[in-house]
Amino acid sequence: MVHLKRIVSVSLGSSKRDHLVQVDVLGERFQIERIGTDGDVKKAVRLIQELDGQVDAFGMGGIDLYIRAGDRVYTIRGALPLKRAAKKSPIVDGSGLKNTLERRVIHHVARNVFPLKGTRVLVTSSVDRSGMAEALVKEGARTVFADLIYVLNLPLPMTTLRQMYWVARVLAPVVVKLPFEWLYPTGEKQEKRSPKHVRYFHEAEVICGDFHFIKRYMPDDLPGKSMITNTVTPADLELLRDAGIKILVTTTPEMEGRSFGTNVMEALLISIAGKGPEDMTVEDYNTLLDRLNFEPRVVHL
Repeated sequence: MVHLKRIVSVSLGSSKRDHLVQVDVLGERFQIERIGTDGDVKKAVRLIQELDGQVDAFGMGGIDLYIRAGDRVYTIRGALPLKRAAKKSPIVDGSGLKNTLERRVIHHVARNVFPLKGTRVLVTSSVDRSGMAEALVKEGARTVFADLIYVLNLPLPMTTLRQMYWVARVLAPVVVKLPFEWLYPTGEKQEKRSPKHVRYFHEAEVICGDFHFIKRYMPDDLPGKSMITNTVTPADLELLRDAGIKILVTTTPEMEGRSFGTNVMEALLISIAGKGPEDMTVEDYNTLLDRLNFEPRVVHL
């Protein structure tokens, strides 16, 4: 009998987005499951405690443990109870993979999907996707980093990495101590839309970043635009098609109709590597991604 490895993403997001698949990866069989707790941190902690030791790795969904800006890493206080709940099974939030996989995705897009040099790109939040942000700049995109706009509701666009790093150094030590639900849609909020500061969406040719930020704040009409994001369901695809999105790129692959978050994929990779997350290096992630012959999912809508 083939041993079935188990990956579980415990998410603060909506339970309506739950999904379970079985897949073969590099000769191993995995059951991958996403369980949403509708913003209930205590429920998420209990679930991790109940499954601890029974799963090969946890993903931490709907919340980040770390954000990065340049060479600085900041820990989000609200995520620590989830991390501490796992005593036996490793738990990851996807930040390690965002820093490697998403760089690769941007370079792949620029070479194989659509040009990025000189293209107007909106990144809804860059401190949680610094690898993507830095790769966009390297490819020569005309990038707007909208962290202040969509995280703090301050209509102050940033157009350089230097600005983003400086703002992060000033604000991140305070922001990471705030309740996470103040910063990011959790639970039922992930299903609600509240378009705002839509001019930045309209001015961009490509929209990048966390899908929950994009979905919550995007306008209804985005004709002819492209999007690079993560974690979309079939219902999300219909929303983007209705809005007029032309090309959708997801940084993680499709598994039975939807893409999982980077936390799931990072949990999968550390399980294959047989290492704890603290022992994984950039080289480890890139080696595994090479072995997987990984390419992003590209959907022409």
